[in-house]
Amino acid sequence: MLFAGVSALLLVLAAFHLTQGTSGIGLADLWAQLTHSGDDAHRTLVGTILTGSRIPRLVTGLLVGVVLGVAGVAMQSLARNPLASPDTLAVNAGAQFAVTMVAALGISLPALPGNGVAFIGGLLAAGVVVLIGGSGSTARLVLAGTALAMALSAVTSTMMILFQQETAGLFAWGSGSLLQIDLDTVRQLLPVMVAAIGVLLLLSHRMDLLALGDDTASMLGVHVGRLRVVVLLVSVLLATTAVAMAGPIGFVGLFAPASVGLLVRFAPGLARHRVRYPAAALIGAVTVIGADVLLRAIFGDTAGVNVPTGVVTTVLGAILLVAIARRTSASRVASSTGAVATGSRRRFACWLAVAIVAAVIFLVSGIVLGGRLVLLGDLPNWLAGRSSVELSGVLDERMPRVLGAFLAGAALAAAGTTVQAVCRNPLAEPGLLGITAGAGLGAVLVITVFPAAGAVTIMAAAAAGAVLAFGLVYLLARRNGLDSGRLVLVGIGVFAGGTALISMLIVLTDPWNQVKALTWLSGSTYGRTITQILPVAVLLVVLLPLMMAGRRRLDLMSLDDDAPRLLGVELERARLLHLGGAALLTAAAVCAVGVVGFVGLVAPHCARALVGARNGRVLPVAALIGGVLVSVGDTVGRTVIFPAQLPAGLVATVIGAPYFVYLLWRTRD
Repeated sequence: MLFAGVSALLLVLAAFHLTQGTSGIGLADLWAQLTHSGDDAHRTLVGTILTGSRIPRLVTGLLVGVVLGVAGVAMQSLARNPLASPDTLAVNAGAQFAVTMVAALGISLPALPGNGVAFIGGLLAAGVVVLIGGSGSTARLVLAGTALAMALSAVTSTMMILFQQETAGLFAWGSGSLLQIDLDTVRQLLPVMVAAIGVLLLLSHRMDLLALGDDTASMLGVHVGRLRVVVLLVSVLLATTAVAMAGPIGFVGLFAPASVGLLVRFAPGLARHRVRYPAAALIGAVTVIGADVLLRAIFGDTAGVNVPTGVVTTVLGAILLVAIARRTSASRVASSTGAVATGSRRRFACWLAVAIVAAVIFLVSGIVLGGRLVLLGDLPNWLAGRSSVELSGVLDERMPRVLGAFLAGAALAAAGTTVQAVCRNPLAEPGLLGITAGAGLGAVLVITVFPAAGAVTIMAAAAAGAVLAFGLVYLLARRNGLDSGRLVLVGIGVFAGGTALISMLIVLTDPWNQVKALTWLSGSTYGRTITQILPVAVLLVVLLPLMMAGRRRLDLMSLDDDAPRLLGVELERARLLHLGGAALLTAAAVCAVGVVGFVGLVAPHCARALVGARNGRVLPVAALIGGVLVSVGDTVGRTVIFPAQLPAGLVATVIGAPYFVYLLWRTRD
């Protein structure tokens, strides 16, 4: 009954899907094609349109949904984790990275070899994620996958910016696009998909036994290690085949298996893998085709061509991720970040002095280095207004960039320190809690809807987006008390949904300018003015001393819920005040340099390792380290490939993401 209902829904969606497009084809035309009735010339025209674009798009969507649904079931069964999927295991990001790297090298591959490249990239990424997070909690696995995916995405974006001509068109493809001109790719990859699904179906009974536990499965004759390797290889192959066909269409591999899991209580037979696989395949196909139908129904047929279908599926998947996270208690994200010395005042003073000196050195280096080398002796002349017109032009353009990078890094580091203390989660940071995506979405919304908006308006929109995003995360995570792991999972869901909406806004308003999108989403100081960075400076001057004044409350909140209450701290009010300040700092940083990831995670950890765990000492040192990190990213991005430039956020992410993975590795036990 269930299969019949889903199949009927899929048929209806497929028929409606064929009627959508820039050419007017209705259900009557489809019926005429099937019954060979009506005018021959008109039927020939309709047939050309159908076979030229609409049927390839429909078939691609159906197959992508099928293989992602099946791959998701296999991955969740292997990991015994309801949040395991090609997205959370970084398979999609690894495959996208591999395909983009080959394209950047100027190598054009047919579909089958291209799928092999995607498979290698996806398999390596999944192996790293399983190695550092697979044996831990649900949140650890998702955090590991998200960290690696962000790092790979940063490198992928860098290649797209450096090799614009070679990677033209890969931005929309990177969000998952069903746009096809023929069935050539499908014909080449179909045997791979059929063979992989056949292998999983043959192993269904053994997977049922594996669900009983490794020991029980071994006693019943299952070679557990071999089975895990084979199923992992086949499931990754299926997921990367979908990437080779249509790009990384987000969260279908999570949505379809999770939907089947919810239906098990009504249809117990779905618990068996030989039934679960086809059920997830059907639901996956319905999800992809339904998302594509919804996309073109809302934005029109022309916009439906430009906007990737993966944007819609990512938003749907993000909603599901939040729903699953709210039902999950996942506080054991990481027991610690390693041994942290208490630290003496003398040690704190020494490291603070070192951080100040380092900040001055890197700020000066950022000012003098670039397309034109500026001598230190030129700086006093520029400050006094006695420099040449050419030198004044160089420094007038460079100074706001250098200051903006440093101030944004400091703001993100201070916000990250606060978020980690309040959430009692050493792996939390503004980006992974949805604050960065919310700020970016608010700013991009104003920029796209009101192109003439000033810096103050953009700042206000970013601040509102950051506060609303974190408020949403906080409210959704507060189920039977605030669970730090749940907070991170909900934040990742909001982050994914917000990032997808940002991509959709940019593609809708300027579909051919992928560099504009990549630059904003990667964090860039290009073209910044003093007016744009002034809000960051003001908020740092106001909020950092207030955070320092509340350092004892932060120390108490980082212990547990009972200690602050016993000592008279109004816990909920203190949380909201500190987190609100963190959201404002993040919003200001996003306005100044765009979206920068991992600075709010790496800088506080480095500071704790140097000066101990007291937040009054961590905050100033972390702010300086964060400023230095983004300053280095900006200087390297401006100089290493001059006259081309890399966004500062990309360089900072490439540095920060591996450190995050290292933290997870250290705490894997």
